[in-house]
Amino acid sequence: MVPNTEKISKLVHQLLIELGEDPAREGLLKTPTRVAAALEYLTSGARADPRKVINNAIFTQETNSMVIVKNIEVYSLCEHHLLPFFGRCHIGYIPSGKVFGLSKLARLVDVYARRLQLQERLTEQISRVVMDSIDAQGVGVMIEARHLCMMMRGVEKQNSVMVTSSVVGTFRESVATREEFLTLVGSRNN
Repeated sequence: MVPNTEKISKLVHQLLIELGEDPAREGLLKTPTRVAAALEYLTSGARADPRKVINNAIFTQETNSMVIVKNIEVYSLCEHHLLPFFGRCHIGYIPSGKVFGLSKLARLVDVYARRLQLQERLTEQISRVVMDSIDAQGVGVMIEARHLCMMMRGVEKQNSVMVTSSVVGTFRESVATREEFLTLVGSRNN
């Protein structure tokens, strides 16, 4: 379902009034429309089909070497407070004869991040779609993120970072594979 941005805009207008603001003042005149458009974009992943995002960019490659893409930027909205969380996603997988076009991993991260989300769920969803899309031998996903719901409100901890990981297949079964992934993700080769 495509969001009704006109209705969202009216709701934001009313929200501004409820917050004690004057939606007719110059700085807020277009805010309801802007917020509606931003929310439509920031939740667009809920309406996206991961298979269409991959768009057949899966290629035959006989290798069983680990493939890692590090430092994929993640921007999402916490479903509890509708505040952003942001950070880095690291994905590793061991192919079973098929590999992704490089940009597709970043696009898959965006599909799942552009939803009202929990970091824990996001991590699991990415590992599952990578595993299932190419029937990989194993997948490891790690996300390191800062949550504005912890930084701007509540406990107000500015330096806290949440780290989540999801390991499936050989990454779960083999300690050596998991350690290789964590070592390579942790290396800082700039």
